[in-house]
Amino acid sequence: QTQLLGVLLAAASNFLISVSLNIQKCAHRRLVCQAEQKPYYTSKLWWCGITLLGLGEVGNFTAYGFAPIALVAPLGCVSVIGCAFISVFFLKKNMRTTDILGGTLTITGIYLLVTFAPNVPQELTAQQVQNYLVSWPFLVYSILEIIIFCILLYFYKSKAVKHIVVLLMMVALLASLTVIAVKAVSSMIALSVKGKMQLTYSVFYIMIVLMATSCAFQIKFLNQAMHLYEATAVVPINFVFFTTSATISGVIFYREFQSAALLSVFMFLFGCLLSFLGVIIIARNKKEEHLQVPFIDCGHIPGQKLTGKIQPDSHSSCYGTLNKEDDSMKRQS
Repeated sequence: QTQLLGVLLAAASNFLISVSLNIQKCAHRRLVCQAEQKPYYTSKLWWCGITLLGLGEVGNFTAYGFAPIALVAPLGCVSVIGCAFISVFFLKKNMRTTDILGGTLTITGIYLLVTFAPNVPQELTAQQVQNYLVSWPFLVYSILEIIIFCILLYFYKSKAVKHIVVLLMMVALLASLTVIAVKAVSSMIALSVKGKMQLTYSVFYIMIVLMATSCAFQIKFLNQAMHLYEATAVVPINFVFFTTSATISGVIFYREFQSAALLSVFMFLFGCLLSFLGVIIIARNKKEEHLQVPFIDCGHIPGQKLTGKIQPDSHSSCYGTLNKEDDSMKRQS
């Protein structure tokens, strides 16, 4: 029941995130269409989207306290397919065949993930977290992760290599630490609420610092990737890298598949693969939308009765376009 609660929380939270992103996009569109341009933070609709985004993130944080990392992390695909389908209603986009195919594959993958996810106790005490921190599998994993991250950071800083794979690999390596810390903090808070106080242990505050630090640098590199590359490329690659890194960290740190049957592991990995394919298909060939502001609105020109827009003609030095007859008369004069 506890694990099911975590699954429902994660799915609902990611759905809320997808709704919030569409509401924010809708708010930006409305502001662009207004005669008087106002900052986006003055829009009540935008604040509604931000509120839903905050609730979604809090729900995701809570879900890690009730379900394994290997189950919560892949459920991030709910926000991807949610955005694809909700945008049809909010932003009046067309439903593509690839969206339906990708959504079907992703939903099938989610079903396999939930069915064959590791069933392990989710109540983590501060003492257990301390033991996991000094265990040799995690120490070896941490050393390898630090070495790989430093190599990537060297190419990023010294060689100015800002390839999308380099940036998102650094995001994924940091994300693995983030989810480890988030699960520990969430679990200890949940136990403290139930009456088993865990907040007096120093490991709780160590995990909070680790969570905040890794999350801050993760956002930095992710924003860099979003700035340099299209979101249609960043979203699926980041989802695949993040889910893979988070699942590996859950397996090594929290030993989530320690007693799982081979068939369950295979079906879980197959579910992950279907989710990856679904997200990639949904994001593939999806064009970026750029909101365009009309250069001149004829409705705001005194004495002008037309309601169309005048745009500069890129093939002429004249402002706007002229009929052939008017153009020839102008040349004769």
